Amino acid sequence: MPENTPPKQNALGDISLLYAAVMLRATEAEGGNVDKLKARFRLDDAALASADARISIPRFMRLGHAAITATGNPALGLRMGALTRPVDAGMAGLAAETANSVSQAFRSLIRYSLLTSQNSRGEPSVDEFQRTVHFYSIQPYNPYNYFVVDSILAAWTQLARHITGRYDVLEKVWIEYPSIGLDDVFESWFRCPVEFGARENAIRFKESVWRQSPTQAHEGMYEKLSGVCERELRQIRKGWSVADRVRHLLTPLLRGETPTLETLAARLGTTAWTLQRQLSAEGTGFRQLLDDTRKQLAEDYLKETDTSLAEIAWLLGFANPPAFHKAYQRWHGTSPGERRKQIRSDS
Repeated sequence: MPENTPPKQNALGDISLLYAAVMLRATEAEGGNVDKLKARFRLDDAALASADARISIPRFMRLGHAAITATGNPALGLRMGALTRPVDAGMAGLAAETANSVSQAFRSLIRYSLLTSQNSRGEPSVDEFQRTVHFYSIQPYNPYNYFVVDSILAAWTQLARHITGRYDVLEKVWIEYPSIGLDDVFESWFRCPVEFGARENAIRFKESVWRQSPTQAHEGMYEKLSGVCERELRQIRKGWSVADRVRHLLTPLLRGETPTLETLAARLGTTAWTLQRQLSAEGTGFRQLLDDTRKQLAEDYLKETDTSLAEIAWLLGFANPPAFHKAYQRWHGTSPGERRKQIRSDS
């Protein structure tokens, strides 16, 4: 039965269909039935070829799980990485390809990541001094999201291999989720030690690679492409209110704790008093914004995922599941468990 199309606005985030196209290429390469996946998830060729089409993060994860089931390959994310081209990261990937160093390539790729992906869990980052590129945590881990970490780290590695012409580009890989028994496969693919159950998801480049100039480095073209990316990034953020900016920073911090107004103000480079005044001018306040954000996220977690109620409570920053149940009862007059039953009975 075809997947129902999710709401256009999803609090959990969305991702370019360019990444879904990569997944389908990997599925086909592994012998999976791509036509069945496209029919089930209602993915037509026109949408897959579009530079602007998006798919919700939960739907993308379900697509990935279905692709792994179809191919029988739990390391499908590595295959996705191997088949990822610079253009699959959109304009940012093309800019990275023409940068004057691998370091600059990844600074650009990460800076403009919002052009192709927005996730409530966080944003990737670069540590220039440590030659390390970090992918944010997507705990709790399960068979539906292992491949996301694999595919992102592998795609970054593949980009470096592509633009340098070298295969041995990494010193080490860190993967947050525990080993699934394929350590040798991962170390063979990345060509370096891979630490599972680590404190982060990241790859560290060899120093010689980090400073290397890409084979297609071109200063004029890089300036032109990065200028396009910069304009698109400004356009995305142009319509953001102060509340939107706070919400964007707030959601990744909702992991087992409640962020404070002071924390958000510091991240925005202002004072708590000024931030509260700005929110008040927009007709809201920090506590109301926190409550509304949790309410929207809770609904999407219940509708779009099989995440347990205890895990949802943690992801929303509640101290314990009873606190989440109490808040949900206040929002909707019913329990989250009953709401999930209703959603499943209606689908």
